[in-house]
Amino acid sequence: MTAPRPLSLAGLVLPALTVNLLAFLWPMLTLAGYAFREGAAGGLVGDGWNLASWGKVLGDGWYAAVALRTAGLAAGVAALCLLASYPLALFIHRSPPPWRNRLVVVCVAPLLLSAVVRTYGWILILGDRGFLPGLLRPLGIEPPPLVFNTTGVAIGLVEILMPYMILSLLAGFGRVLPEYEEAAASLGAPPLAVLRHVVLPLSAPGALLGALLTFVLTVGSFVTPKLLGGGRVPLVATEIQDQAAVTLDWPVAAVLSLLTLLLFGALVAAYGAVARRIEEAVR
Repeated sequence: MTAPRPLSLAGLVLPALTVNLLAFLWPMLTLAGYAFREGAAGGLVGDGWNLASWGKVLGDGWYAAVALRTAGLAAGVAALCLLASYPLALFIHRSPPPWRNRLVVVCVAPLLLSAVVRTYGWILILGDRGFLPGLLRPLGIEPPPLVFNTTGVAIGLVEILMPYMILSLLAGFGRVLPEYEEAAASLGAPPLAVLRHVVLPLSAPGALLGALLTFVLTVGSFVTPKLLGGGRVPLVATEIQDQAAVTLDWPVAAVLSLLTLLLFGALVAAYGAVARRIEEAVR
């Protein structure tokens, strides 16, 4: 078999490279260009290059508060997704192969529905006259407001993002071989010790990946916070949309977008460093 010629490799790579340049790099460079200009009245963008929009964003405490609220919500959603998904993913992993495949399909099936449909479903369940308050009030329990606040946004995002966490955990559980648990049990380790010293360390990379995915998807989520928050829970994604479509300040929206992109890059770098340490620790 002859080795592929450089021209042949270039011909294979060129279409994919062209698509990425047109679909990703070009829009990103255009966005970066907007970030170094200043917005004008009527949604216009100034011609000169300056840092006025960066100063407006970095010097305003409102944007810092929105960023902290977004990061706190994303961290909470990631933690709740992990707590809710870990037992379920472990149960699926330990199920017989025929049932395991069916359970995976059931867990992934919600992804076939639009996030808009699922979000409106949560409004019907959690609303003031919804299904859940209707169950609690006859029992003499007056529930607190569950929609149009941070609580409703968190509940909706946890349910919507759980499939991603479950799939990530199942990938991590692939390293938890039954022989390891049997060996620990044969040495006298009780079930909780096996879980703590064998299952949790080996599945940590999957949990870390799931936490990264749910955190990033929460930061970038727009539909669910907009609907379940009712416009009362300002987050980075909703603020970008407001600046671009309501205030018509495209440079500020571009600055917020670039800062979010830098945050994602930092998270990916941190994930890589932590994942390498976990790999070294479990060897």
